[in-house]
Amino acid sequence: MNTVFVKTDPERIDEKIMAEAGRVIKEGGLVAFPTETVYGLGGDAFRAESSKKIYAAKGRPSDNPLIVHIAKAEDAGKAGKDIPDSFWLLADAFWPGPLTMIVKKSEAMPPETTGGLDTVAIRFPSHPVAAALIEASGGFIAAPSANASGRPSPTEARHVREDLDGRIDMIIDGGSCNIGLESTIVDLSTGRPQILRPGFITKEMLEDVLGEVELDPTLFKPSAGRPKAPGMRYRHYAPKGDMRIFRGDTEKICARICEELKANEGSRTAVICADDTKDKYAADMVVSLGARDDAKGAAAAVYGILRDFDSEGIEKIYCEGFSEEGYGLALMNRLYKASGFNVEKD
Repeated sequence: MNTVFVKTDPERIDEKIMAEAGRVIKEGGLVAFPTETVYGLGGDAFRAESSKKIYAAKGRPSDNPLIVHIAKAEDAGKAGKDIPDSFWLLADAFWPGPLTMIVKKSEAMPPETTGGLDTVAIRFPSHPVAAALIEASGGFIAAPSANASGRPSPTEARHVREDLDGRIDMIIDGGSCNIGLESTIVDLSTGRPQILRPGFITKEMLEDVLGEVELDPTLFKPSAGRPKAPGMRYRHYAPKGDMRIFRGDTEKICARICEELKANEGSRTAVICADDTKDKYAADMVVSLGARDDAKGAAAAVYGILRDFDSEGIEKIYCEGFSEEGYGLALMNRLYKASGFNVEKD
């Protein structure tokens, strides 16, 4: 398959490109496109065959549900049913934006899109290119991240090209994604709201609107059950090299990482750290995520860093732990999954 690669400025969207991309999706093809979080791989949400193509292109397990992207909040009623009041409260507060909500699926939504579940994940992205594409394609795009399954999510169009060139119909380059981590996912389908995937919309922000919100217990450990949302069961966001996370006292963490670097001098090594410790390490690559308390800055960079490690043939990756407060919860969730939950605590 020849993958068409096109560019458009999010502030001056090329309507011809959007019309062509919309046609591709309407006819059952796949288009990668930018959102404010990461690049998505889109197909017609109401076409079972389109969802099957998404799974095949990514090499994604078919029981891992997709997210349905819409361009008008009221369209949620066509993808889902029995939508609770809490859904609309959160929609008013955070849509369009990086929040995905799970509700009971409508009868029209094919099981191929929902991973065989009776629920559907719905998101209204704020990125202007995403919004234009959703409108041009008929209003409902099923889209996971536009990467090969398990790889770090793409925050630039070139990342999509690395993974999916020749496997999808079109890639729209709309520049870098400004958030850099996938949307928050909150399950509203049963009882008390529960965060299944942390993101830019934090637990504290959700609780300001709804009151108490639970955290899914599998956020920081492997899940053996059927995934209720994207990114829950399988190893995700992973570089090719072995990755280990070190948590605890900063001085002890530094000493342990230095021990590992010395023990693996014959391997290509890398360290992910904060600004205040980056000069303590002697590795082939030492990359700071910035200030230790700046989770937003770190999150925007982390997937690109993991992909750079792959490009440089890094075999061993040692990562300092960061705070799990606020947006740090999302950052550490992704790092844990990237390492396959390979964590050492002092």
